[in-house]
Amino acid sequence: MHTQKPKKGITVSAASEILGVSPATLRNWDRSGKLRAERDSDNGYRYYTVGDLERFADLHGLPKKSSRTFKLSA
Repeated sequence: MHTQKPKKGITVSAASEILGVSPATLRNWDRSGKLRAERDSDNGYRYYTVGDLERFADLHGLPKKSSRTFKLSA
């Protein structure tokens, strides 16, 4: 059975800058289920979507700290 690779998105480093938290906090939130990341099946890296980060920030009253435009990892 062939499993489909997840689409890559915003890296932990970039997501932490956007949300104004440390990369370690994002990893803890992923482990606890508070903010789940997609995983790359080849390397295990975590990736987030813009929509997931925006919803999470709005739900938890977090300001989005960065107005920088991030390229999605491909």
